Amino acid sequence: MRNGHKQTKFDEGRLMQVLVAPVVSEKATMVAEKSNAVTFKVLQDATKTEIKAAVQLMFKVDVQAVAVVNTKGKTKRFGKSVGRRDNVRKAYVTLKPGQELNISGEAA
Repeated sequence: MRNGHKQTKFDEGRLMQVLVAPVVSEKATMVAEKSNAVTFKVLQDATKTEIKAAVQLMFKVDVQAVAVVNTKGKTKRFGKSVGRRDNVRKAYVTLKPGQELNISGEAA
């Protein structure tokens, strides 16, 4: 069914908002070193194709694959009151071999 890879056009303003923030953690760093993947927090309703297009537009790199993880927000107590952290959607963006992405914005 996916024989003809047709390029879909996305709204550039929407693509600029899809990537919320880079994830900087031990796990994200290990994944980056091991499989040449970068981790981003993304909008809850972002699709894999939107994320791929956004990374390619913003960082000028070739994306091989996108994996998405939805993390439920934890319930936390603050004294007597009970609060809840937001749900987070993370995207693991695997870059093609030879591609490199520095979070500062320069591609090598």
